[in-house]
Amino acid sequence: MASGKLKELAVDGSALIRNAIETMINRETDQAGAAGQFSADASGACAAMRFSSTEKLIVIGASTGGTEAIKDVLTRLPADVPGILVTQHMPEAFTRSFAARLNTLCRITVKEACHNERILPGHAYIAPGHSHLLLRRNGAHYVTELSQGPPVNRHRPSVDVLFRSVASVAGANALGIILTGMGKDGALGMLEMRRAGSHTIAQNEASCVVFGMPREAIAVGGASEVIALQDIARHMLDYLGRHSDKN
Repeated sequence: MASGKLKELAVDGSALIRNAIETMINRETDQAGAAGQFSADASGACAAMRFSSTEKLIVIGASTGGTEAIKDVLTRLPADVPGILVTQHMPEAFTRSFAARLNTLCRITVKEACHNERILPGHAYIAPGHSHLLLRRNGAHYVTELSQGPPVNRHRPSVDVLFRSVASVAGANALGIILTGMGKDGALGMLEMRRAGSHTIAQNEASCVVFGMPREAIAVGGASEVIALQDIARHMLDYLGRHSDKN
């Protein structure tokens, strides 16, 4: 009898140990699952944060008469203005010297754009004459992209290429300006920007050297406002000031 009782106790003890182990394993599995779900949720939230941005951006396109028009706008801007991308139809031999000249006149830093360059506040990036300038995102930051793709509207760099990339990447965080110039480059790109939520400004006829590009942008519905050249910088700053609470 004593031997049988010991066997029963041994069986009962083994069952208790087995139940305790199973309970511990189940608890750890539940905790791991919860931790995994938390990790997945956190990763998703971080990804959403990492690839979203409310950083403001200004883009400018111009052609004939544009060098003086761009100078007029940029020299009126303060040093802490949002980053600016500029496409001016110009041969590649002159874009670097154009940027260098503006840099001596402006409170902001003006330079010829390089590929994959982070766009900083208080800086303007001029498209080099040999490449399209586009906007891309790297995480939560805006960066430049240079492309040697075929000419668009017979131009490289093309204003349409810049504006369309901005519509896709920045949307309502962008402010677009189309200045004096011959032809229609930039008109449809500005329309895409406006449809994406960007605020857009076209230079008025009276202050243009050639009222081609702004006229086409107005005709297709791409311009939110039509403003004289000397007033564009002030309107830009007023708009940015009114919308700074959305940053």
